[in-house]
Amino acid sequence: MVSAPPFRQFVLKVATRCDLACDHCYVYEAADTSWRHKPRFMAEETVQRTAERIAEHAATHRLPAVTLVLHGGEPLLLGPTRMRETLKTLRYVIEDAGCAVALRIHTNGVRLSTEYCDLFREHHVQVGVSLDGDRAATDRHRRFANGASSHTQALRAVSLLRDDYPDIYAGVLCTIDIRNDPVAVYEAVRDAAPPRADFLLPHATHSDPPLRTDPGHTEYADWMLAVFDRWNAENRPFPIRSFTSVLDAFRGLPSGTESLGLSPVDLVVVEADGTLEQTDSLKATYDGAPATGFSVAEHSFDEASGHPGFEARRHGVADLCETCRRCPIVSVCGGGLRTHRYSAPSQPTSPADPFDHPSVYCGDLKELIMGIRARTEASAVARVPAQRALGLPADVLHQLAHGYGDAKAIEHLNRFQRSLRILLLAKVFAAADPGTGPRQELVDAAIAQLKTLDAGHKDALHEVLGHPYTSVWALRCLDDAQSGRAVPEDLAHLGSLAAATAIRAGVDAEVEVPVRQGAVYLPTLGRLVVGADAGRSVLLRISGGDCDVLGAPGWQGVRRAGLPMFSGGGIAVEDTDPFRRCHHWDVAQRLPDSDAAAWLSAIPAAWDILARDHHSYAPGIAAGLTTIVPLVPSLAGRAVSSTARRAYGAIGAGLPVVGNRAADSPASALALLMIHEFQHAKLGAVLDMADLHDPHDTRLFEAPWRQDPRPLEGLLQGTYAHVGVTDFWRVRRFTAPDPEERAHAEAEFGLWFGHTLRATRVLADSGSLTPLGLRFVEALRTTLEGWTSKV
Repeated sequence: MVSAPPFRQFVLKVATRCDLACDHCYVYEAADTSWRHKPRFMAEETVQRTAERIAEHAATHRLPAVTLVLHGGEPLLLGPTRMRETLKTLRYVIEDAGCAVALRIHTNGVRLSTEYCDLFREHHVQVGVSLDGDRAATDRHRRFANGASSHTQALRAVSLLRDDYPDIYAGVLCTIDIRNDPVAVYEAVRDAAPPRADFLLPHATHSDPPLRTDPGHTEYADWMLAVFDRWNAENRPFPIRSFTSVLDAFRGLPSGTESLGLSPVDLVVVEADGTLEQTDSLKATYDGAPATGFSVAEHSFDEASGHPGFEARRHGVADLCETCRRCPIVSVCGGGLRTHRYSAPSQPTSPADPFDHPSVYCGDLKELIMGIRARTEASAVARVPAQRALGLPADVLHQLAHGYGDAKAIEHLNRFQRSLRILLLAKVFAAADPGTGPRQELVDAAIAQLKTLDAGHKDALHEVLGHPYTSVWALRCLDDAQSGRAVPEDLAHLGSLAAATAIRAGVDAEVEVPVRQGAVYLPTLGRLVVGADAGRSVLLRISGGDCDVLGAPGWQGVRRAGLPMFSGGGIAVEDTDPFRRCHHWDVAQRLPDSDAAAWLSAIPAAWDILARDHHSYAPGIAAGLTTIVPLVPSLAGRAVSSTARRAYGAIGAGLPVVGNRAADSPASALALLMIHEFQHAKLGAVLDMADLHDPHDTRLFEAPWRQDPRPLEGLLQGTYAHVGVTDFWRVRRFTAPDPEERAHAEAEFGLWFGHTLRATRVLADSGSLTPLGLRFVEALRTTLEGWTSKV
C-alpha cells in the first residue's frame, strides 16, 4: 500500500564541486558543510541504482512522466564522456519502465560548448544558465577563485544556446542583489532572449538576514517591481516565473514554484553518494538540515517520501505559523520559501519548529503581490466565480499538461464543470424571470420546482445537470437572451429538467413538460414519442419516482453499456436528447435494436483494450466519460468522431466497422476514438478554467494532419488529442494480436509522432501562448520526446 504521495521531480547532484567561487552560493558558503564529505562525481553504479529506484517509484504510482534535473556544484565538470553515459542510463532505465523522462541541466555556463550542446540535443536535455545580469551585477558575486570575472563565459553560453541551440535552451536564473540596477539587470536577461527566466531572492533566514541598505523598507519588492514594470511595459516578452506565479495564483492556478503559493512540493534531491535530501535551499539554515537518513542503495523513494521534512511541505496553510495563516494573501505567497522562514532556536521559549515564523522577506512579498495586483487588477478577475476555489493542484496540472490524467485529476475537472452547470442554470433562471411569453407559466412553475428540488434533493438535480447536453441547452438559452431572441421551446425545457430530477429523487410531483418535435424529452432518461397532435405540453404525474411515461408505448429509454468501474456504472448511448445535435457530423436517429446491440457489445470490448493496455488514459476516461452519441457513419468508410466543446463528458462517434486490415478491428478502432475524443474533452475543461492562449489572436497556423490552416485553439486541441493518438499506436505496436496489425501500428505511430511533435513547435513559436500555455506545450513535447528512443 502506498504510504505517501509520489515524487515527480528528481534533482541529481552529479558533481559536487564548482569551477566558480560565488560568495552567495548556498551550497559552499552557507551553514551546511556536507559537500566536503561527498564524492566529487556521482559514480556509475549510483546513477544506475538511482535510475532503477526512480523507475520503481514511477511504476508503483503509475506516473506517466518525471522530471530529472542534473545539478551540482557545476554538473558540466562531469565531462562529456561521463555525461553521455549518465544520460543514457537515466533515460533508458526509466523509460523501459514505461515512464517518460524530461531531462534538464543547470549550469553556470563556463564549460558549455558545442560538444556538450550536441550531446544535450541528442538526449533532449533542456539547458538552463545562471546569469545575474550585466557585467557589474555578475562580477559582484560570480567570480573565479582568483577573482576573475565569469561574465564573458556566461554570455558566451547564453549566446550559444540562443543563436545555435534554441531547441534545448531552457532559460535563465538570476539571483537578486538590491545594489544592482534592476533595469540594467532586466535588460541583460532580456537580451539573452530566454524562453523563460526567474529572479530569485537570495537565500537568507532570520538568523542570517538578507542584505538591506535601508532597513525597515521593502527594498526587494521595490527592486522586483521595477523589473515588473519594465517587463510589463514591453508586453512581457518572455515568462518570468516570479511574476507569472503571482499572476497564476490570482487566478486560482498552482504557482509552479516552491517559493510562492500553497501547492505541495514533489521534489527530492539525490546527492552524489546516493543519499536522499530535501530541497537544496535548506543548506542555508543549519548544518545537516536537508539530510533525511535515506539513500538509493538501501531505501525506496516511497520510504523517503514519508520523512517529516517532505511531509511538512504538503500541508499547505497548516504548515505555516499563525501570522501567515491569518494573512489575506497567504493563498498567493504561501508563506514564501520554507528556508526563508527559519530562525535558529535561541531561547527556551522558542517555537519547537524553527520554521514556525513568517518569511524573512514577508514585507517584500506582501508589497510585491499587492503591487502586481494593483498593476493588473482588470486581468486578474476570474471568469466565473468558482474558478479560484476549483483551481488545478500541481499534481493534477502536471498530469493534464503531459497529456494524461488519472481519476483524481479528472474528478477536479468534473467538480468545476458541475459548478459551471449550476452557475449556468442560475443564469437561465435570471434570463427567464421577466418574461410574458406563451410558455411563461410553464417556465415559472419549472423554476419553482427546480428550486424546491435543489433544496431537498441536490444529488438528483446534479445528476440531471451532469448530462453533457444540459450545458449546450443552457448556453443556447443565454445566447438567445443576449441577442434579444426568445425561443419558448428552449426555456420550456426547464420543465423537462424538473421532471427528470423529480423522477430521480423519488418524490411526488406534477410537472408540465414541453412537447418538442412530437416527443417529450427527459434528460438522462429518454423520450416519449407522443406525436405531432399531442399539443404543446404534457402534464406528468410522478409518484414516488414512478411515472407512467416510463413504461408507456412509444417510450424510448437511454440505453447503457454496463461498465461497473465507471463513475455512473456505465456509458449512456444517447440517441434521444435534442441538444446533442451540436457535433460536426450528423447524429444518428434513434437506433434500431440491432444497431443498439452492436454498440452495447462494442463499448465493453473497446474498454477491455483500454483497461488492459492504456493505463495512462483508462482511469480518467472511466471517471469522466458518461455518454457516447452515435453519429451517422461515413459512406467512405472513414472513422467518424467528434467532441462538442460545451458538452463535457460526452463524445460522438460512428460505430467502427471491420475493414480489410486486421488493424481495423471495431474494438481497437473504438478504443482509439475514445482516447482521441476524450483528450478534446479534457482540454476543453482545462480551457474553461484557465487561459492557455491569447483569444484575440485570429491568425491561422499550419496543422500537420490537415491541409487547411487552423486557428490557435484548434491547433492546440488537435495537438493535445494527437498526443493520445500517438500513444495509442505506440502501445499497439506491442499489444496487437497479430503481426499485420503490429506493423500497421508501427507505421501509424511514426506518422502521428512526427505530426504531433511538429505541431508543438508551431504552437511554441506562435508567440500567443500564455505562460501556462507554454508550460502545457512544453510538457506535451516532453511526453512525445520521451518516446523517441522507441521510434
